[in-house]
Amino acid sequence: MTGLSAGSFIMSTLAYGFGIKKFKPLGKIGVTLAVILLVLAPINLIIDLGVPLRAWHLFPYLNAASPITYGSFLLTIYPINCMIYGFFMFTHNDKLTKVFGLIGIPLALSVHGYTGFILAMSKARALWNTALMPFLFLVSAMVSGIAMMMLVLIIWGKFFTKDRKVNESLLWDLSAILSVTIGLDLFLVFSDIAVLLTADSEAHEVAMLILTLNFSPVFVGGEIILGSLIPLLLMVLPWTRRKVFPTAIAAFLVMAGIMCMRYVMVIGGQSVPLS
Repeated sequence: MTGLSAGSFIMSTLAYGFGIKKFKPLGKIGVTLAVILLVLAPINLIIDLGVPLRAWHLFPYLNAASPITYGSFLLTIYPINCMIYGFFMFTHNDKLTKVFGLIGIPLALSVHGYTGFILAMSKARALWNTALMPFLFLVSAMVSGIAMMMLVLIIWGKFFTKDRKVNESLLWDLSAILSVTIGLDLFLVFSDIAVLLTADSEAHEVAMLILTLNFSPVFVGGEIILGSLIPLLLMVLPWTRRKVFPTAIAAFLVMAGIMCMRYVMVIGGQSVPLS
């Protein structure tokens, strides 16, 4: 949820933070989705603690060496900034909207990047212990956020506008950005796999687990083929690109692929017994 929030928020700031007018229709939708997702995300984390009523302990008992300490404050400050940003946007205060939009960008990146840092610092888990992990989470957040905004744009145009038409010019711009971002995501994933295959025996075992064994249907089939390669082809091939329905399918598959990525990373990373 934080990934979707980060992606949708940054899409929102393209117009109100950086002044790119063609992205203005995404502004209010993006910040609304960002706030809703940010309200839901901490609830899931608090429930996962096992003793939710002790969640407040994360604030007075600080550990400067722990990413969770920083994450606790980021997950508090970022939603507040989003709400302030949205308030000024809806009240047409362009100056303060820009200010809080630009403040929110590093917060959005930090909120999602810290998840990658938490995993990367787990030295006993070969799949997680890589410097690429924060970047994998950041790029995947942008991929899922852009895909979500594309679906929202299509649904909004088809069902909630007077002329029942999709803003195709904006949709093709988002499709182009998504295509490039998927390419970057694939580069990071393949770089990570290449390192695992040439590292120690435990790293090699993890690589084979997701490439050929238990997690290969989710990783190879779900994340790589259905979630990356097929959407990329739908958005670049001449007989499917710049067509709304194939683009909607591509966006949906991308979001499903990112869910597969999260499953492989979190569950797959814990599947090799600690020695």
